[in-house]
Amino acid sequence: MRVRMTGLAGLVAVAALLAAAPPASAAPGDASAHGAELDLSLLGGNAVTAGPFAAADANGPTTGTFAAADVPGVLKTGVVDTSATRDDKTGGVHSRAVTADVRLDLLASATGAITAEVVEAECDATQKGVVGRSKLAGVGLGRLGEVAVEPAPNTVLDVDLVGVDIARVVFNEQVRNRDGSLTVNAIHVTLIGGVLGALGSGDLVVSSATCGPAGLPIPMASGAGLWLALGLLGLIAVPTGAVVLRRRRAMA
Repeated sequence: MRVRMTGLAGLVAVAALLAAAPPASAAPGDASAHGAELDLSLLGGNAVTAGPFAAADANGPTTGTFAAADVPGVLKTGVVDTSATRDDKTGGVHSRAVTADVRLDLLASATGAITAEVVEAECDATQKGVVGRSKLAGVGLGRLGEVAVEPAPNTVLDVDLVGVDIARVVFNEQVRNRDGSLTVNAIHVTLIGGVLGALGSGDLVVSSATCGPAGLPIPMASGAGLWLALGLLGLIAVPTGAVVLRRRRAMA
């Protein structure tokens, strides 16, 4: 009886190891992306809310496509493609948002239309950390000036009226969130409002990707982690079985 209890103790030990491991769905990090989103209160009290367009999430759906977005007088785009994926073996996540044929008329009265052939945001989270980047192709900023194809993180251009800022445009905005994740907004327009807020108030984002932090490399409750646990079970059960067999022979 004591010998059998020894074998049972080995099984209970492995079962406890599996039970203590975090669920596979909770161990890896999260990732998400979308093409455009806006929440504005324009001059005259007109509220404009739309998006997020073509939202994707590592938990599903992992890809998104939207034919075109058209908010008259504010934003017009071509095709939006997004993706957000997770590698359960490494715990890493990746997300990407690409918006084509962007025309931003929200600031047209102050700067002229802002246009771009492609607006892309991307981020990656690995065990080494979280990084992000933005790329712009065929950009035209009207009277706002110029911006690099791959802007430095948090490149800011202010829009003013008679010397007072009424809007702010951030390219390759990178926001470190409290949970350790990173949000990359390729273009983020903020209407400041106030007494001279000639355009209104609110925010508009074109191409956004959020990643991380990375999850555990091998979730114990699924996939490779499950096979690892079964291997541990074999390492414990086989020697225990041998002890049982030897003792039975000795008793005989």
